[in-house]
Amino acid sequence: MHSGHVATRSPDPKNVHGTPLIDAVSLAIIEQLQEDGRRPYAAIGKAVGLSEAAVRQRVQKLLDQGVMQIVAVTDPLTVGFRRQAMVGINVEGDLDPVADALTAMDEVEYVVVTAGSFDLLIEIVCEDDDHLLETINKRIRTLPGVRSTESFVYLKLRKQTYTWGTR
Repeated sequence: MHSGHVATRSPDPKNVHGTPLIDAVSLAIIEQLQEDGRRPYAAIGKAVGLSEAAVRQRVQKLLDQGVMQIVAVTDPLTVGFRRQAMVGINVEGDLDPVADALTAMDEVEYVVVTAGSFDLLIEIVCEDDDHLLETINKRIRTLPGVRSTESFVYLKLRKQTYTWGTR
């Protein structure tokens, strides 16, 4: 198994993109939490070869660095949100103000700057079709810089996984 000591080149190593480098032990901890976000630190420690205290410290560091977050993931349909959509957005000028405004909207769950047919892709979750229409027509399309939108309404969610972070 792994020891509690992990060698690093510098106190806070980063990759070329400026994000923290994650060692194999931290990846194993993340994998344990992806299987069960409420798994006790002692059980994680046994699985990865660290003490409970060392696991607690590593988890806190991963949270503080923004590498991961521990949340309850819901099925939107079961909590009153019956309409989800991906929206492709084309922007004139600077993308940042539009992306910032979208990020601030409660209905918007996901914002990504893309290369290709759209400048931005967002995922929105709404209560119903009227809420979806109001969000797209009155709040997104009216943002300064938004040139066009294309909506992809979800009919059925076939796969949603959060385990990709460790493969």
